Parts: sequence; C-alpha cells; structure tokens
Amino acid sequence: MPLSKLDQSCSLDQWLSHLETLHPKAIDLGLDRIRTVAGKLGLAFPFIAITVGGTNGKGSTCAMLEAILLAAGYRVGMYTSPHLIDYNERIRLNGEIAGDAQIVEQFHAIDQARGDVSLSYFEFSTLAALRMFEQQKVDIAILEVGLGGRLDAVNIVDADCAVVTSIDIDHAEWLGDTREKIAFEKAHIYRPGRPAICADPLPPQTLIDYAHEIGADLWLAGKDFNFSGDRQQWGYGGRNRRRAGLAYPALRGANQLLNASAVLAALEALEDRLVVPQQAIRIGLSHVTLPGRLQIVPGQPALVLDVAHNPHASAALAQNLDGMGFYPYTYAVLGMLSDKDVKGVVSKLLTRVDHWYCAGTQGPRGLSGEALAEIVRGLLPPQGKDPITVASFENPVQAFTEAQKDAADNDRILVFGSFSTVGPILKEIGRKG
Repeated sequence: MPLSKLDQSCSLDQWLSHLETLHPKAIDLGLDRIRTVAGKLGLAFPFIAITVGGTNGKGSTCAMLEAILLAAGYRVGMYTSPHLIDYNERIRLNGEIAGDAQIVEQFHAIDQARGDVSLSYFEFSTLAALRMFEQQKVDIAILEVGLGGRLDAVNIVDADCAVVTSIDIDHAEWLGDTREKIAFEKAHIYRPGRPAICADPLPPQTLIDYAHEIGADLWLAGKDFNFSGDRQQWGYGGRNRRRAGLAYPALRGANQLLNASAVLAALEALEDRLVVPQQAIRIGLSHVTLPGRLQIVPGQPALVLDVAHNPHASAALAQNLDGMGFYPYTYAVLGMLSDKDVKGVVSKLLTRVDHWYCAGTQGPRGLSGEALAEIVRGLLPPQGKDPITVASFENPVQAFTEAQKDAADNDRILVFGSFSTVGPILKEIGRKG
C-alpha cells in the first residue's frame, strides 16, 4: 500500500476520509501490522498504561480514571472510541481534546513510517494517540480497547494494569457467541505478574483460567474488592485499603458504583507507583462527565440520551428509566446498526415506551428506519385501546424533531441505540442551543 499524497497542510477531514479508504476491511483484527509500524516509529510507551476492556462500562471507567488522576496532579492521556460528534474526542491530553493540527501531524508521521504496510482506520488512530502521549510526556495513558482485546490494536501495549468491566454478547461475528468465548478474548489484555481487574460480578471461567495460566494478579469483584452504599454516600473495600464516605459519581446509572469500585481497585493495585490522595478521588468522582451515557438534558420534555446498543446495556437503561419517576408518555428515538442484536435491545424496553421513532443509520453497517420499524412492530404485544405507535424516518435528527413536536412538556424523550444515533442529536442540540 503506497504512501498517500496527503501531508501536514491537509485538513483533518481530508485525512480521515483518506484513512477510511486506505485498508480493504473496516474491521481487521490482528497485531502484526500495527506492531511493525510502531517499531518503525520507535515507540517505547514510556508511561504507566491502564487498559480498559469490556462489553459495557468502558467509557465510564476511563472517564473516572482520568478525572481522578487529573485531580491528583498527573499528566494524563486518554484514548477512547468511537466518538459522538468529532473525531478529536478520541484523543485527550490533560482533559483537553486534541487539536486538528496535533492529530494531522501524527497521521503524517505514521504515513511516512509505514512504507507498504496497510493500516486500518483504528490502527492509525491508535498509533496517533500513543505517539502523541509519548511526545507530550504523559505520566499515565488510559487506553480503551476498541473491540475484544486479544487482537485489538490497543493490545500492542503491555498494560501496567488492565481492567475488564463487564462481559456480555456483542460483536459476536468477531468475538464469539457465548460469554465464555468473549471473556477469553477480553482477558488477553491481562499481563503476567500485573494487576488484572475484573468488575463483572459473574466472570466466565475462561477469564479466570487465562489470568491464572499467565500468572496475572487477578482482582475479582466481590472477592478482592467490593462496594457498599446508602442514599447519601458509598464506600470501597479492597485487599488492603478501605475508603469510606465517598460521594456518588457524577455519572448516572445503576452500574456506576461497580465501575467506580473497579477504578479504585486499579488505583489500589498501582499505589506503589501512583500516589492518589482521598481528596483527588472525591474531586474526580464529583466532576466526571461523559456525554451520551444516561445523559439527561435539562428542560421540558425530559430528554435522556444513551448509546446503549446491546441487550446488557439496554437492560441497565430500562432499570435507570424506572428510577426516574413518572412520565405520562415516553417517546423513543431509536437508531441501530445492522450487526447488533436489535430484537434483544428493543425487547428490554418494550413495556417502557409508548411511541417509537425509528431512524436510519449511515455507513456500511447502517440499518434503515423502515427495516428497524418492522422489527419493532414484530415484537409488540397485541394492542389495546391506547396502542403503541411505530414510525420510521430517514435519520436520527428527523426522528428527534418529530418526537419533539409530538411530546408534551411533562413527557419524556429517550434517544438510544448507537453512537450514530446519539451523536447527531447531541450535535443538533448544541447547534440550536
């Protein structure tokens, strides 16, 4: 694959458009290509690396780690995916989103170094983040796994501590169709002799066996660390450290204490290398933000945005909606990708939605609004005198605009199903705001 004709004078959008066409497959798991180019770039990863994998909860866990470590005074790089609105969201330096010029500089250097090695879009992104973190001399890099673990580009880094948040069925085409198979893939971010945190309360045996086989220092939720709480505060208990009187994380959701306890377990496991005062934990948890994860936008009607796109996340969303109080009607704007378990996601929320606005999503994995509407209609129970309605729209913004027209001030609008659904609507809200 020859070098591109782009250089540092080209825009980020030009580079991103080029990267989308550079590699024959959008998802092409494997570490050989990216390892080769990382070697050509001379990357040494001279920072403490915390890798975060899992089916759900990765973004929240990364965000809490970043907020706490920044409050403790460290220089922190964070790499996450996908983005909601702008590509730049994927790479953060000391809490700030990377600028276009910074990213373009990295893309150009990678392009020059790779020679005839073909890299995927995600591999380019990963190398750009890692090289930027090295140049900016961060103390800690927080790296979110994109897909699985074993063959994900992020796994070229030997993490000083690795966290697996939850394990459920998603991306079955690449990772397998059982929790056992998926857990095996995710467990490969663990390293011999290093802390390996698992926040899933019922981890498959394949994860436990792999961690023991390689000699990782496995920390299991409920065994090596746990949490407890009342309405006002919560506490963490680890192997050697207890933290009491903690304020709840600023992130909403029923699973956030599980994620937060995994964060504190990771910090406890690294405490011989990282000094994190109790006050930094308090400040970090109280200030952490993460758009698109049970995000409630002020105003009327109530607006809830959540990127939930698999049954596990959808079930958690349903539980969180139940805790919000009474709304006469809930209007759901739903858009999903074609390779997701649409029936599994929708079925968790069937009894909580009165009107469905099914939106088409873009790209090769996109699903039309009409196809989505047909799936929803097929799941509905026999209708009574107040029937559930299902409508289809070309895109999420059209669906959301129509839902806003139909909903009364005391109703609730829910937007969910994909980053490709929540992102455009967040952008629209920002444009109007």
